[in-house]
Amino acid sequence: MSEVSLVPPASVVLVSGGSRGLGLAIVTDLLAAGLKVAAFARTVTPELAALSEKYPDHLHFGSVDINDAEAGQAFVKQVEQVLGPIDALVNNAAIGQDSLHVHTSADHLSEIIRTNLTSPLILTRFVLRRMLAKGLKGRIVNITSICAQRGYPGLVAYSATKGGMDAATRSLARELGGRILANSVAPGFFASEMSAVLGQTQLDQIVRRTPTGHLTEPEDVLPVVRMLLLENTNINGQVLVVDGAASI
Repeated sequence: MSEVSLVPPASVVLVSGGSRGLGLAIVTDLLAAGLKVAAFARTVTPELAALSEKYPDHLHFGSVDINDAEAGQAFVKQVEQVLGPIDALVNNAAIGQDSLHVHTSADHLSEIIRTNLTSPLILTRFVLRRMLAKGLKGRIVNITSICAQRGYPGLVAYSATKGGMDAATRSLARELGGRILANSVAPGFFASEMSAVLGQTQLDQIVRRTPTGHLTEPEDVLPVVRMLLLENTNINGQVLVVDGAASI
């Protein structure tokens, strides 16, 4: 039996950006699957807080800015005390972009890169070091985007960061040698997120060229994330696109 097949299902999962949208859906889905989940976001929503009433022993959450490395590391240590050692990380926190590259300020470019690429890599490094120090095997799932693989106007910096995370995923899979599985999930455009940067004409074009006939929904992505965290799989270092074949 190969070493990859020996990576156990996740038991304690850390989810960044877990208070709304896809992040909240991932947190809810994993809790329903019986996992212990730690979630943080810059702003804790009532929806996330309400989940603690339903899963009081399986959810720990906090208000943490992904760009505050010290606060993030303190949260990780707190999670370990409350839920146990973290053996899986879902990098979901990110900010979007809604401007052409020539109209995007240098400060905003830096903010996008820091939030979507630099800070997630710093968090990943910290979590991995603690996993390895404890002798754990585990899983990393990076939520990226179809924008990393197909060009869209108004999303240059955003696309660059998601492409960077996909590249990091492949290198991590090599570095970790099957002890910790690393994969990306690249959703297509969501009906209510990011798509604001695109005009209705372009959105209609995306729908028309999508064989399934609709934009991506969180429910399309959840089974893939769950599989990467729980299934006994040899999938490693891959970018799994969930966009109804719109990008083909």
